[in-house]
Amino acid sequence: MDTHNVPYERAFIFSAAIRIFHWLRALSILVLVITGFYIAWPFLVAPSNSDVLVQGWVRFAHLIFGFALCAITLVRAYLFFFGKSDIERRSFKDVTSVNSWIVQLKSYLWMGHLDKKGVYGPLQFVTYLAISVIAALICITGLVLYANVYHLGLGGMLGGFAAWVTGIMGGLAPVRIWHHYFTWVFIIFVVIHVYMAVWTGIRFKHNSVDSIVSGYDYHPKKH
Repeated sequence: MDTHNVPYERAFIFSAAIRIFHWLRALSILVLVITGFYIAWPFLVAPSNSDVLVQGWVRFAHLIFGFALCAITLVRAYLFFFGKSDIERRSFKDVTSVNSWIVQLKSYLWMGHLDKKGVYGPLQFVTYLAISVIAALICITGLVLYANVYHLGLGGMLGGFAAWVTGIMGGLAPVRIWHHYFTWVFIIFVVIHVYMAVWTGIRFKHNSVDSIVSGYDYHPKKH
């Protein structure tokens, strides 16, 4: 059916808190990826140079946005389980429905339209759940690396936990390697996520990028 001439109705789906934390998380990931790669390979300063000011500022930015990502990950988990709006939680109903999986997969093959009980389809929900777990893991490995460098204050408080995680993972080197692996998962996810968000808006005329900016989504009116 041609939906270009069908009137649309507006629905509020994303609260201000969800939108703010979404963009703060996006900013944090961007800064962490850039600074993380620079920390791994500080190409702006020659190896023989004793000036470590650039590296110091880069590490400082990495720490600040790393703690920001940790806080955002915790807050988003809280909002999902205890937020006033249940539109994200309702999406779990689609995950347990075989028909919902078929409908979403067929829609991606241009064989129908999305029909979701919540704001996410089953594939979206599982993907976002997986990336949330990865976010938690990258925060944990990041805190372990932090505690192995800074032994006072928060680093000292995390010392026992960091030693336990380091032991489980087989040493500090594997912790750092897995921290990098999780970073690449984020990079791949962001590329696919942005593409799918734009594609979905073009394909279905709703559930597009502007909904995470304005908070509103547009659906064809049901008759």
